[in-house]
Amino acid sequence: MSETTVPVTSTPTSAGTVVAGSATPRARGARVALRALQVLLALFYAFASALPKLIAHPSAAESFDRMGWGSAGMYTIGALELAGAIALLVPVLQSVAAVALSALMVGAFVVQLTVFDGENAATPLILIVPLALIAWARRGHNTDLLRLVRRQG
Repeated sequence: MSETTVPVTSTPTSAGTVVAGSATPRARGARVALRALQVLLALFYAFASALPKLIAHPSAAESFDRMGWGSAGMYTIGALELAGAIALLVPVLQSVAAVALSALMVGAFVVQLTVFDGENAATPLILIVPLALIAWARRGHNTDLLRLVRRQG
């Protein structure tokens, strides 16, 4: 049976979100749109942001040299962005990934202001908006993640 043929039931989670099939097409459309946004952001972070750093593209290397961070900083930021991109696609990690990528964007904003004289400073701020939406909308997964972490310990 597909999701459209299963009787719709709503079960509130401990975080107050509703799971197991939403009653309206609008809610389903919102879930699909949010998932599409996550995929787009993951693709952006993996290919447009992390990849140039991880392959030491000359433009990325030049920027990190200008900051004084060198290749170690470039590879570290690239790896963090790639990890965040992947985590945006893993249900239990989505909210945490969005928060972590937002923190990276705050750092990028500060660097843009201080090192690059505000050049492209709006880009990290613009990216924080959809990341904050994802973090908030997927916050119910934080309980699941906490439960997994506690079980491992």
